[in-house]
Amino acid sequence: MIVREAEKNDMPQVLELIKELAVFEKEPHAVEITVADLEREGFGENPLFHCFVAENSSETGVGTNIVGAALVYFRFSTWKGRTLHLEDLIVKEAERGQGIGEALYKKVMQFAFDRGLKRVAWDVLDWNTGAIRFYERSGASVLKTWRVVHMDEQALKNYINS
Repeated sequence: MIVREAEKNDMPQVLELIKELAVFEKEPHAVEITVADLEREGFGENPLFHCFVAENSSETGVGTNIVGAALVYFRFSTWKGRTLHLEDLIVKEAERGQGIGEALYKKVMQFAFDRGLKRVAWDVLDWNTGAIRFYERSGASVLKTWRVVHMDEQALKNYINS
C-alpha cells in the first residue's frame, strides 16, 4: 500500500468511498456530489480541496485499487490563522484494521506540519468510539463543549426568505 496525493482520474473511486462513508454514517442518500464536481473543484486553477489516497495494486496488475482517502481544505481561524480542516478520512470497510486509516491520518498531519499550520480540525460522530479512541491516542483533543452547526440548503432558503 502507498499513500499519495490524489489525481483527477482517481475521483470515481474517491466518490465510491464517499458513498460508502455515507452508508457507514447512516446517511446513504445524502451524497449529492458527482465525479465532475470533484474533478472541477479539486483540480482547477484554484482547487478547493486536497485529497490523499491509499492504494493497493489491483489484483490484475493493471491500474490501482484505492482503498482509502482523506480530503482536506484550508480554513482561516481568527485565533490561529491558516488552519486545515479534515473533511473526511475514509477506508473501505473490508480494508479496515490494517493501518490504512492511520497512514492517511499521518499524511494529513504531515501536510499540515510541513506548511506551518497551527491547527487541524475535524468532526467525529459521538457514536464512532473507535475513531474517537484513535484520535485521543494520537494526541488530538475531542472537544466536549462545542457543537457542530449546519444550515442546509432548504434551511438557508427559508431563513433568507423569512
